[in-house]
Amino acid sequence: MTTTTDRTELRRDLRALIDQICTDYPDAYWREVDEARRYPQEFVDALTGTGCLGALVPEEYGGLGLGLGDASVLLEGINANGGNAGPVHAQLYTMGSVLRHGSEDQKRRYLPDIAAGKVRLQAFGVTEPTAGSDTTSLRTFAARTDDGYVLNGQKVFISRVQHSDLMLLLARTTRREDVTRKSDGISMFLIDLREVSGVEARPIRTMVNHETNEVFFHDVHIPADALVGEEGMGFRYVLDGMNAERILIASECVGDGRWFVERASRYASEREVFGRPIGRNQGVQFPIAQAHVHLEAADLMRWRAADLFDAGQSCGAEANMAKLLASEASWEAADVALQTHGGYGMAAEYDIERKFRETRLYRIAPVSSNLILSHIGEHVLGMPRSF
Repeated sequence: MTTTTDRTELRRDLRALIDQICTDYPDAYWREVDEARRYPQEFVDALTGTGCLGALVPEEYGGLGLGLGDASVLLEGINANGGNAGPVHAQLYTMGSVLRHGSEDQKRRYLPDIAAGKVRLQAFGVTEPTAGSDTTSLRTFAARTDDGYVLNGQKVFISRVQHSDLMLLLARTTRREDVTRKSDGISMFLIDLREVSGVEARPIRTMVNHETNEVFFHDVHIPADALVGEEGMGFRYVLDGMNAERILIASECVGDGRWFVERASRYASEREVFGRPIGRNQGVQFPIAQAHVHLEAADLMRWRAADLFDAGQSCGAEANMAKLLASEASWEAADVALQTHGGYGMAAEYDIERKFRETRLYRIAPVSSNLILSHIGEHVLGMPRSF
């Protein structure tokens, strides 16, 4: 039985491990990767070598068998050290759907190689150009054949396709007009991108280095055993993954926020203007302290959501609130850090502007703040549906 002390020591060890790895990948490394718009292959390889990307894979399949809260420490630590956990986080938040709903054959076929770092599950195909956050309106369709499915459609804002061997994907297997509830008729597939043809990725240049793509599926033949769970139940399955995703993204935002607060505090203590450190001025000091307070409060909700998830309890509201609070706290800390640095904050060599751009993403994705508020308003407070 794992005690609280054991869990605390484990997480302390995980933080120390990430700190150690990140010493080999300082600000200059991430600055170069960002400028070149390239995948941080060296960092990902180093992280893979530790087994961290198999953190959620059960020990029986060769993984570390950690909980989501434990895994969140890894992503938080990467960002707190000035890095970007985006290139690796999907392998953690997609894992829940496979573990909870995948077949034993799928688990035995892929999980050991994922845990060993031989296979990457980094691509998650949900969002579409005409559907956006309205997942039930997706149009990508998997038509049943004698030996599997033929997939046609388009996804957008799908990251890391070029660096992933597997893709977890949602597609309709029954037309929306033929189902009673709009969430019915959507299925989940685990596609081995190495074994199919007809998948085309077109990079989208964005304000952050996130390997984002449009992905087109042209008569892609996928085997019947690529189906995860039952046909038509994919929307329900993906909700598990979305809760995990929001908790993990919250941990990344906490890491970002701590980096911003540390950099702002240090700069405010060292930078002298008019013969005194600017941090002596309450107008500089208080916003940094306020950002820290909000960040610590958001972190508490992150742990509340993670504990519920790991206990197998309902955590939709908590996961949403954790993501909302953490993304807003990290954005507040980013703005304060930029303001504290003044003109130097705009200079690439200080890394504030890079992290400023990166953390802004999380107020939009993987779910926008407005959608979170509508979820809380309807499902927690019992108010009428707002959309």
